[in-house]
Amino acid sequence: MGIRGFGAGMTISRRMVMVNGLALAALPAQARTSPLHQRLICLDTHLDTPANLARPGWDILQRHTRTDDFTQVDYPRMVEGGLDGGFFAIFTPQGPLTPEGMMAARDAALLRAAEIRELAAAHPTKFELAFVAEDAARIAASGKRIVYQSIENAYPLGEDITLLRSFYKLGVRMVGFIHFKNNQFGDSATDKPQWNGLSPKGRELAALANELGMVLDASHAADSVFDQMLELSRAPIILSHSGCRAVFDHPRNIDDARIKKLAAAGGAIQINSYNAYLVDVPANAERDKARGELMRKMRNMADLTLAQRTQLMRETARGMKELEARYPEPRADFETFMRHVTHALDLVGPDHVGVGADWDGGGGVIGMEDAASLPRITERLVKLGYTEAQLAAFWGGNALRVLKAAHAARKV
Repeated sequence: MGIRGFGAGMTISRRMVMVNGLALAALPAQARTSPLHQRLICLDTHLDTPANLARPGWDILQRHTRTDDFTQVDYPRMVEGGLDGGFFAIFTPQGPLTPEGMMAARDAALLRAAEIRELAAAHPTKFELAFVAEDAARIAASGKRIVYQSIENAYPLGEDITLLRSFYKLGVRMVGFIHFKNNQFGDSATDKPQWNGLSPKGRELAALANELGMVLDASHAADSVFDQMLELSRAPIILSHSGCRAVFDHPRNIDDARIKKLAAAGGAIQINSYNAYLVDVPANAERDKARGELMRKMRNMADLTLAQRTQLMRETARGMKELEARYPEPRADFETFMRHVTHALDLVGPDHVGVGADWDGGGGVIGMEDAASLPRITERLVKLGYTEAQLAAFWGGNALRVLKAAHAARKV
């Protein structure tokens, strides 16, 4: 069956009887509840799953649980949730703006890019690298998961933006400039203004990304950066994992006027499920300190045996449960998340909204804890009257349309 939803000549297709080589009847119950969902090509534009690929003893082909090891995406849960793939993020935390800090970040980012490529090389029947929008339908039809690559935080580029060319050659097709703190390229949504938007070097980076055909990602960026990206870019831009400020007033979310401008320019907002961007979570220094101490114990897992690592994960999971009981904090639920989705849909329509749940990067709400839960979104949108073609746009077509436009606008 063909579904047109993201540009002339581009068709989303999926075999209805067999999904990833499995008979539909053999799929887990949650996936079976929505054959429509399984027919769609579903992409998430911000997967932090690459952070798990180098974890000793962690196997993406095995089904894990968030309770046991805090992960939210693996191959079995992707199949169960009908998640065909998406943009696997090369994320680097913001560090010092020094030559030493930038060099360390560069090396870490290049290593993460190599790990993503090794994922596809090690499991060629399950995953395949994707580079252009047209790759998605072909890879999905083969029953494999689609692996695009993105950069979250361009800090590793240091002072030499031409390094972006190397990441492009490695397969990166989307670049987010900033994370929690300001950096050499511009202002963060969660930091005090330094550049009043993009820095001069940030403007150069935007131009180079356009030249290469990479999508500009304004998530985590200050409003001023969003405005300037939108003005400077020759192609539509994206918010790969953001929310609606009208639903919850947080600087990481975006206001309605800007969402409308984004849509008018052909872009898309991909709704995330990061708890602190959905509900008010009061600061608690004791809770944060205790959580930090638990997580620090996991830093040296590479030096442990598999049995020791397994035991440490169990102890940490138990410690997290005890921590949550001692210091309870507000938690968003599925309805909270859907309020952002439906607000954006009502505002700009299904041709400019999608999902970037921030799996494995802090995302997840009560009732939608991991990638296996995604059919719930489709089921809700069907009840609200959205058609299969509109859902095809929502779940993958919009992101692929933006990617296709960026590729078409490149300099060759």
